Amino acid sequence: MTKVLVLYYSAYGHIETMAYAVAEGARSASAEAVVKRAPETVSDDRAKAHHFKMDQAAALATADELPDYDAIIVGTGTRFGTVASQMRSFWEHTGGLWMAGKLVGKIGSAFTSSGTQHGGQESTLLGFIPTFLHHGMVVVGLPYSFSGQTGVEEVKGGSPYGASTIAGGDGSRQPSAIELEAARFQGAHVAAIAAKLGRSEAELL
Repeated sequence: MTKVLVLYYSAYGHIETMAYAVAEGARSASAEAVVKRAPETVSDDRAKAHHFKMDQAAALATADELPDYDAIIVGTGTRFGTVASQMRSFWEHTGGLWMAGKLVGKIGSAFTSSGTQHGGQESTLLGFIPTFLHHGMVVVGLPYSFSGQTGVEEVKGGSPYGASTIAGGDGSRQPSAIELEAARFQGAHVAAIAAKLGRSEAELL
């Protein structure tokens, strides 16, 4: 069975919600999907002072376990147009995996969240692609076969680079139905491609 890791960092819970939708999508494509989170890098006192969501059930991930999966779908909020430092810190610890080529040929995909419609969602997703490529991973996005990302009838995230949600300036907006649908679609799409790659590799062997 194809194994998918949904690896996320979520300060306020929006990406956490999206992560479980991504995992749901992967499971709908007959994959085993595990949801884990990157460790927090700020102190508990500071996190509480800034109203971070502290009650997240997902277990903490470690870099050493990444090779156990066929696909890794990364979720992180946008910070000034780029990946949140907590997720970046997690990947800073993957140098040993890079040196050993442990992630070569695996699927890499990403999703994100920002406070505003133009708050850096695309730059965050595009900015993470080099990390996947340095590891020799195969990058998968959110294709336009998910037609929900093309309409303008409502405020919504989503781009060909990955699913996304808009939290609102005060963080009060939660992922919408169409944004969660995009997350599920991406999870299923990644899982399906990972399964095809796995079959092709098995045939070569």
